[in-house]
Amino acid sequence: MTARGLRNNNPGNIRINNDLFQGEVRPSEDKSFKQFTTMAYGYRAMFKILSNFLKNYKLDTIRKLITRWAPPEDNNHTEAYIMAVSDYAGIPADDPINVNDREQMIRIVAGMSRVENGVEADMPDVSDGWSLL
Repeated sequence: MTARGLRNNNPGNIRINNDLFQGEVRPSEDKSFKQFTTMAYGYRAMFKILSNFLKNYKLDTIRKLITRWAPPEDNNHTEAYIMAVSDYAGIPADDPINVNDREQMIRIVAGMSRVENGVEADMPDVSDGWSLL
């Protein structure tokens, strides 16, 4: 069975809310999670959210970003998620990151997608998502 995030073209499993993203399918057929027309748009939404986390909340490390993305009160695997993304991206969890650094952010988002969906991200889709910014 294909992971829900992949079925929805929503590799970050972004929950339905009032934010409208480019390429978002409205209304979503999934009652809890957003759907996107392509995976690239799903990845674009992830990049946008992470950029806003830095801009609005000064979340500048993988630990801070993931703790907001998958908070411990909603997810009992937050620390494992942080370590998996840190290891995948090759960036220590508490080192400052630059949300404008294409290569760094592509590695982080691909790592998040792997945690969310249990399979490797399709890197051309991740890159296409960055290109849509």
